[in-house]
Amino acid sequence: MQILIAVSIVCLALSFFVNRKKTFTGVKRGAIMFLNLLPAIFIVIFLTSVFLYLIPEKVITEYLGAGSGFLGVVAAALVGSISLIPGFVAFPLAGLLISRGINYTIVAVFITTLLMVGLLTLPIEIKYFGKKAAITRNVLSFIGALVVGVLIGAFF
Repeated sequence: MQILIAVSIVCLALSFFVNRKKTFTGVKRGAIMFLNLLPAIFIVIFLTSVFLYLIPEKVITEYLGAGSGFLGVVAAALVGSISLIPGFVAFPLAGLLISRGINYTIVAVFITTLLMVGLLTLPIEIKYFGKKAAITRNVLSFIGALVVGVLIGAFF
């Protein structure tokens, strides 16, 4: 992380020396975008925290834990397909699940379906891409998520 911060500072300094006006405009736009996104980030983090607080760790590990087997994979796939969580929240959530003892296969299926399958966004997808394309994409993404989970489980 420190390397990324250092590289960002160096790039910002170079940009500043090349064109100060464009650099200030870019930083201003970025700050505005960040501030507009901040409420959504806080809401998602808040809801995730409440969810993890209200549902006991025992329940999470029972349904998604190492002993859950096929049922855990199916549960993770269904929950991931229905959920609408952005990637910047999904990956820390995956780390939290792994730290609570959930195996890699289940976390991989959950995260992959979360990012690739969108049952909640399906009506919008059908509107823009057509029914056949939207359903085909979601079904193939669901199958792909299961394959990714199995492969991750085989290697980890």
